[in-house]
Amino acid sequence: MKAYWYDNESGDQREDHDSCRPVDTEYLSKLGVLYYDCPSIDSVNAIAVERSYKHRDEIVVSPEKMGAVYEEKVKMFFSEHLHEDEEIRYILDGEGFFDVRSISDEWVRLHLKKGDLIILPAGIYHRFTTDSNNFVKAMRLFKDEPKWTPLSRGPQSDENPVRQEYLATVDTL
Repeated sequence: MKAYWYDNESGDQREDHDSCRPVDTEYLSKLGVLYYDCPSIDSVNAIAVERSYKHRDEIVVSPEKMGAVYEEKVKMFFSEHLHEDEEIRYILDGEGFFDVRSISDEWVRLHLKKGDLIILPAGIYHRFTTDSNNFVKAMRLFKDEPKWTPLSRGPQSDENPVRQEYLATVDTL
């Protein structure tokens, strides 16, 4: 995993957008974002037990797998949103980017590759895209029955109790 401040330059969302200003895992942990290097499924299984993840599935994001709706879906995933549950992704193959909002409301880009596992806390604004290779295969892990309800950023989601709880627990940077 490589983390850095997003450069905010125009261009395709699937480009690196690397500002050359790195972000370390200590900063990410202050945002509630957890990173694990998991070279094997055994590592993932241990984290799943430790964190009480009971369900999992796999998703492939690619033009070959998704067909004509691929571009539409990638744009949808890149729309800023939050979830009321943790978002856990283990990259099985390919590469992709998760962008998360910092306390100062700037984007931090996480470039994930095979073997990377990321946990985003409930209530953090984020977005996702594949890289320019247009392929990622990921395992999604869930504490309860799988659900994936994105709440788009706006006044209503800003006041969401999960968002407010997240803001109350995040270290001030």
